[in-house]
Amino acid sequence: MSTVAGPAVSSGASAGVQTQQPLLEVRNLKMHFTVADGLLSRKKASKIKAVDDVSFTIARGETLGLVGESGCGKTTTGRCILHLEKPTSGEIIFEGQNLTKLDRKALNEKRERMQVIFQDPYSSLNPRMKVGSIIGEPMKVHGIYPNEKERNQRVAELLSVCGLNPKFMDRYPHEMSGGQRQRVGIARALSLNPEFIVCDEAVSALDVSIQAQVINLLESLREQFNLAYLFIAHDLSVVHHLCHRVAVMYLGRLVEIADSDELFSNPLHPYTQALLEAVPIPDPDVEKQRAHRVMKGEIPSPINPPSGCVFHPRCPLAVDSCKQEVPQLRELKPGRWVACPRV
Repeated sequence: MSTVAGPAVSSGASAGVQTQQPLLEVRNLKMHFTVADGLLSRKKASKIKAVDDVSFTIARGETLGLVGESGCGKTTTGRCILHLEKPTSGEIIFEGQNLTKLDRKALNEKRERMQVIFQDPYSSLNPRMKVGSIIGEPMKVHGIYPNEKERNQRVAELLSVCGLNPKFMDRYPHEMSGGQRQRVGIARALSLNPEFIVCDEAVSALDVSIQAQVINLLESLREQFNLAYLFIAHDLSVVHHLCHRVAVMYLGRLVEIADSDELFSNPLHPYTQALLEAVPIPDPDVEKQRAHRVMKGEIPSPINPPSGCVFHPRCPLAVDSCKQEVPQLRELKPGRWVACPRV
């Protein structure tokens, strides 16, 4: 069993987040998908361990970045937290309640406090609904503003908060730019006054200039409403700017959790080091002189992962024991967690 990483926060993206009882606590989360080997095959179905024994916490007002290569289980982790996927096992404790034990009615009440901003602003909005209806629909469903006039006033407020003209209520998504659509998605996520938002690659589909605007908006909203984010991303520069802490994921398992500044200045796990070394430096002269270490091999198949440490086939520090023993997250110092016995 892996140890739950504590919520302590130090000097990350912004000051003011205090060590406290966590808003969200994920304990030993597992999500395994069954995959048939073929329609007519009699072979036993295989299992993909998309998320395998993941534990972490998020405090109120904190942003935890979740990074890793495509297919490592980041999005599945977020979907399990929101119960868009039912976890195979583990506990998801939000505001002191274990969501995996709640009935449908109690879970729906908790879902008001947990929202999501999807990656693609083009496909996450209903093209047949006007912006006002898209943002107002969650409030109508949950009975927060049953009166249409009050609901429209709230929609106008949310559009203003997200940097859009309230007149956009009467527009359809196709009449807006990608950045404007994503702001509509953010306004929709705010419509139920949540405490926690999963940002699933929320800026990766946007142009770089628009990314900066949306990131600044997310930062402003976090401070204004004391929001907590799980920020799933692959752009490490964005993660460094926005997140207080960062969790690094590889093939369904967490390999390192640390304060954002500390992780980027002194990565400890070999995989984290490889990720950061792959980030190009904007100065071409500095980039040309930099020594590059190319990670050997390819990401193993999640259907047939390596025994022991899943990173050992590509790890420069691997020894024979790494092939048999699964490393657990251990706290080297307060707030610094690493799943590698060689570190």
